[in-house]
Amino acid sequence: MAPAGAPSQGGHRCAARRGAAARAVIAYLDSSILLRKVLRQPGSLREWTAVRTGVASALAETECLRTLDRLRLRAGLSDREVARRRQTVFRLLESLEVVEVTAPVLARAAQPLPTELGTLDAIHLATALLWREHSGSDIVMATHDVALATAARACGLTVVGGS
Repeated sequence: MAPAGAPSQGGHRCAARRGAAARAVIAYLDSSILLRKVLRQPGSLREWTAVRTGVASALAETECLRTLDRLRLRAGLSDREVARRRQTVFRLLESLEVVEVTAPVLARAAQPLPTELGTLDAIHLATALLWREHSGSDIVMATHDVALATAARACGLTVVGGS
């Protein structure tokens, strides 16, 4: 895993399927994007095949696994189904560049933002912004979360994901 916002060498995903957007992108993928993929929910990210490199916070693993546990309890997912979906979370995260939640990420998330944003979303946004600063590369925010999308746009990021 990469340190606070620094890009790692692995975790590249290629847009190999036909119909991918003309321009491959580097995208920060928040938990809402990952969970729709893992849960096979409608409205998954249309731009998925255009993502050349996916970046995510280490926070995404906890958020995804906690969501699966809540679904086990509330929706009665079987142990077998939970195990299969957990495996999907782990495989998906292995294909991404995962950035640790470090003191610099938390310090950036604690700074005032131009729009209202909760703590976990502020950590996602701070991670994406620090990754962009450290790498010198453009990054697109992929989220289905309206508040995170609004804050990301206010901070100058392009947003995809229908939010």
